[in-house]
This record gives sequence, structure tokens and C-alpha cells, in this order.
Amino acid sequence: VLAALLAGAGAVGVQAQAQRSVGPGGRITYSDAATAPAGSATATAVPSAGLANLPYGLAQVVQRYPVILYASKACAPCQSGRNLLVHRGVPFSEKTVESNDDVAALRRLSGTQDLPVLTIGAQRIQGYADAEWSDYLDAAGYPKSSQLPASYRHPAATPLVPPSASSPAQAE
Repeated sequence: VLAALLAGAGAVGVQAQAQRSVGPGGRITYSDAATAPAGSATATAVPSAGLANLPYGLAQVVQRYPVILYASKACAPCQSGRNLLVHRGVPFSEKTVESNDDVAALRRLSGTQDLPVLTIGAQRIQGYADAEWSDYLDAAGYPKSSQLPASYRHPAATPLVPPSASSPAQAE
């Protein structure tokens, strides 16, 4: 009986290592949890703690193909894109483009200052088109209807360029 328990425990250990993630630069990490490796681009898209609360299949898609929306508050196409992501149940992070620094950073990132810009993993989509966004989300493996738990809350939007701590001192 003891040998059977030990063999079973060994099998569980092997299954626990079955999850694999690829981080920046092709770094492969094995884990028993559906979380993003520390320092990976995914960790900035959806916090690792948020992945633990997602259904397993959705957490795997989020880990492989994180979604980031670059948008402005006063942009109708941005709001349409945001609504699509929320109604479809896609966990995403939002980077607001409001300041001149944000616009410059968006231009370096995407080659344009037109909004919205959506990234799904390494894919970048400029402008909003419902069918195009849906096609890319389908190809990445995101479900067509929400599988998010009722307790899930999308993270608050953050500026593309974090405000500098030295900015107030420079204004004086």
C-alpha cells in the first residue's frame, strides 16, 4: 500500500510539472500553477493573482496571448473596443494615452498615434474593427462568450508612460 501511495505521489509530481510557459527571450518555465513567470510581459497584462481565479483554459490563453488595449478616454472607437473585450469576457490591461509622453511612447511602440491599438500576444492591431478584433481573439483561443467568474474585476487603466516622480520638482 505504501509503495502504491509513493508511486501515486510521484505521478502527481510529474503532472504538476506539466505546465510550461515561455517568457521573454524564449525562456521556458515549468510550473504547477497557471501563472505568468515573474518579469514576463504577461505579468504586466494580467496580474498572476488574477490568473489563479480564472478557469484553467482561459488562464492558459491569457498566459500565452495577453491582451493590452492602448486607448484614450475620449475616443469612441476605443470605447467600442473596450466594450467588445468586456462583453466577450477577455481579461485585458488598459494603457491610457493622454499625455504628450504617452503619444510619443505609442508612436515608438506601434508606429502611429492613432487609437485604439490592441495587442494580443505579439500581434498588434491598429484601429477598431469588430470583426478583425474578434478574428484575432478567436485565433488566440479566447472563448466567444465570457467565462470570467462573477467576482472578476478588470484592472484599472494605467498611463502608458507612468508619471515621473521628478515631474513636480521640474515644474518649480
